[in-house]
Amino acid sequence: MNVTDGTIEATESPFPQTIEHALADGRVAVHDPAIAEENGIYYLFGTHRRFARSHDMVHWHRFENNLSRDPYALLGDIWQQWPKQPSNPDLLGNTWAPDVIRNDAMGKWCMYLSVNGDQFRSVIVLLTADHLDGDWTYVGPVVYSGFDAESLWITDVPRVLELERGSRAAADYDFSRYLSLKDTRINAIDAAPVLCEHGGMWMSVGSWFGGIWMFKLDMATGLRDYSVQYPLVKDATDPYYGVKIAGGYWNSGEGSYFIRANGWWYLFISYGWLGRTGGYQIRLFRSKSLLGPYVDQNGNPAISGGEIPGNQERGTGIRLTSSVMWRGGPSSLADVEVSQGHNSAIRRAKDGRMFLVYHTRFADRFTDGDDEDYESHIRELLPTADGWLVAAPYEYLDSVASAPACAADIAGDYEVVLHDPHTFFSGGRDDDGNYIGINRPKPVTFHEDGRITRGGIVSFFDTPDANLPRKTDGPVVCGSWRLAGGGANGPCCCANDAEIRLDDVTYIGVFAVLPRETDGKPVMTFTAVGGNTCVWGSQI
Repeated sequence: MNVTDGTIEATESPFPQTIEHALADGRVAVHDPAIAEENGIYYLFGTHRRFARSHDMVHWHRFENNLSRDPYALLGDIWQQWPKQPSNPDLLGNTWAPDVIRNDAMGKWCMYLSVNGDQFRSVIVLLTADHLDGDWTYVGPVVYSGFDAESLWITDVPRVLELERGSRAAADYDFSRYLSLKDTRINAIDAAPVLCEHGGMWMSVGSWFGGIWMFKLDMATGLRDYSVQYPLVKDATDPYYGVKIAGGYWNSGEGSYFIRANGWWYLFISYGWLGRTGGYQIRLFRSKSLLGPYVDQNGNPAISGGEIPGNQERGTGIRLTSSVMWRGGPSSLADVEVSQGHNSAIRRAKDGRMFLVYHTRFADRFTDGDDEDYESHIRELLPTADGWLVAAPYEYLDSVASAPACAADIAGDYEVVLHDPHTFFSGGRDDDGNYIGINRPKPVTFHEDGRITRGGIVSFFDTPDANLPRKTDGPVVCGSWRLAGGGANGPCCCANDAEIRLDDVTYIGVFAVLPRETDGKPVMTFTAVGGNTCVWGSQI
């Protein structure tokens, strides 16, 4: 990357990259995006050594460093030692899902990067840098996966499990759980380092299969804290992987991420599979402790109690976003987000506002043999009065959600969409040729007196034979709305928390003015959660 007179000029990597399509001005394609901020500049770090930076989180430019220019120089030794196999001989396609965090004890930025191998023979390594746009220094391995009783001797597993080669304890040790995809056979990818409120550093790891686990890091080195030991308790703790946070039993779930707000720790996790038709989606849980237990609004635990086929179509976890097509945007199938996931989140330094960053594919943007057209998108995260987080109905376009000027501004006609957790975009079509799994809006009207109505005037008859229609005083009432105060949860989109009752479900959220994606016109919106389901509304 070259910086001249404040202008960011992107340079290209000499190494082959996965497909990158032509993007609109300022758009960037970073898969598994991890966001960080330094000196008012925002940085994205992603799979296959793709990096981007921005002054405003809207206009992004790719940049390079020594990791993108020559990954073999940094990672060649660990690649040869562990992940490389005849079936998977090339490092370039196997640098996955980095995350970065500031470690003040080291005075460094720490990157935790997965070097992936076949049969889950992967390792997460630590690299450090003085600044986010600079070059990186390799430090060492942090956690391994894919080991067995023979191969573990070139990892740190014996040190953690306190085993000596050739000893009776090593010969008798039961490694079966590390070989079971329904138990503790995970893939050491998707690292999520996090600073707890007490000043310690932890890291979650794992993907699908055996679930998501978390162990403590040493602040002085950035590596594993070998002084902390974990007992063996099924579905709770493991001596090597630490504390179980979510998933397991071969259920989908990856890309864990954590953020703290309002006295809660929030866990984001992606269900489904990342392909265009794989149903990738972000689910939300919360806990008072970083180490859990995490539950959703209905009290369902993030940790699986058994195999749940197709768990991306089940009701566990709050689904934050979905595939939506409405007049405020996206209004074209080519722009409808599908397979949204592997998010990170950030609390912006200048005002404390939170943002959700994720990658997405699109319903009708693909060609035969290629459905890998993806982009990185950002939405503001808004806290609710009952301690949840909801996503803004429109993509962040450099305008934060703002409060309605008065209650009268809320009244009007709306489109409303539910983020149905029981369906997803799979590429299938109904009998009319419409894509299944794209949520379409339903019209409702918010009245100044607090009623929500749907449809036109209804005529009633006292008896089937009577020819005396008795019209009501308006359309059918399907709910109610009210302002519920606000501002008590710290930085918030507005001073007006919302309580919306719609079709016998009460949703708690916020009213907020946002620019539409189609034309930038500011409109009244709401975003809320109730009954474990998120709802969006946008004034017509």
